[in-house]
Amino acid sequence: MVYKVYYQEKANEVPVREKTKTIYVKGESERDVRLKLKNEAYNIEFVELVSGSYLEYEKQNEQYKVLEL
Repeated sequence: MVYKVYYQEKANEVPVREKTKTIYVKGESERDVRLKLKNEAYNIEFVELVSGSYLEYEKQNEQYKVLEL
């Protein structure tokens, strides 16, 4: 499954909408994705499952690239 992760680049930053970035990660569950990213210095705001027509829409985004950690 593919998950969209919303995050701040620095774990000690206060979340600001304009600085929020996204990455796509393959994982079995939200917990699995969070465990895969725990060694990164990210402040993870939200992890969202992307599937069906939403996934097809996201694939059209030029920044769409799935990380397989």
